Amino acid sequence: MNLYSINTGFFKLDGGAMFGVVPKSIWNKTNPADANNLCTWALRCILIEDGKRLILVDTGIGNKQDAKFFSHYELQGDLSLADSLKSAGFSMADITDVFLTHLHFDHCGGAILRQGGQLRPAFPNAVYWSNPLHWAWATEPNEREKASFLKENILPILESGRLQMVAVKDENEEESINRLAEFPFTDGFSIRIANGHTKAMMLPQLIYKGRTIVFMADLLPSAGHLPIPYVMAYDMFPLTSLKEKKGFLEEALTGDYILFFEHDPLHECCTLQKTEKGIRVKDFFLLKDL
Repeated sequence: MNLYSINTGFFKLDGGAMFGVVPKSIWNKTNPADANNLCTWALRCILIEDGKRLILVDTGIGNKQDAKFFSHYELQGDLSLADSLKSAGFSMADITDVFLTHLHFDHCGGAILRQGGQLRPAFPNAVYWSNPLHWAWATEPNEREKASFLKENILPILESGRLQMVAVKDENEEESINRLAEFPFTDGFSIRIANGHTKAMMLPQLIYKGRTIVFMADLLPSAGHLPIPYVMAYDMFPLTSLKEKKGFLEEALTGDYILFFEHDPLHECCTLQKTEKGIRVKDFFLLKDL
């Protein structure tokens, strides 16, 4: 198995929303906000090459929405999904599987292109993976989360006939983060289900070079979110997020896991250590340096 970090650019989100009840005077030290209270975040994906399949985990925000939409998020940087794949030696057509941790626009927007007024899959030869619990949640959204589930990002996947589902159980939501489902085609690829941020978000857990790497998606968007109370206001079930984070971090510390951050603007990966303040970062590094 080979792993590649695929950077698709940066965007901005409100710092208060990203850190919930934590005061700005605290989170601003690690994630400084601009004059509009917006912090910069990465749109970082991971590419898995196993010899038979080329699996892309998440796709970034894409570029098909209008100027008004993007004005809220201030996309920046010269990186793009296609360019980052090319730098790794691949093309959009090479991708065999697109694994979507969840269907919020900043995670699945790049899965669909708008071309000639038509919406079509950005990866012409790929199967797209979700799960039944999250798909139902995203396609019949609650009013609070509705703005994050954009029909133009989601429904064309189903209409393309390329949607497949990972089999997951609707277990006790507070325990599911510690249970693993298997991705059916690739050895060393397991899936954790987290329910605090949104229903049935999938976190890939990979065995790579003898180490366990977990793609954190929005359970831990950045290293700045390691303290247990630092839960996003975007999370649908914050108390569930608290329990999921606590249980996962204790396991990750014991197992010496590597955390791969999707949204941290500075850091790709870290290991953990126990401190008097709780579980914190031990070392930062790039995936390619592992």
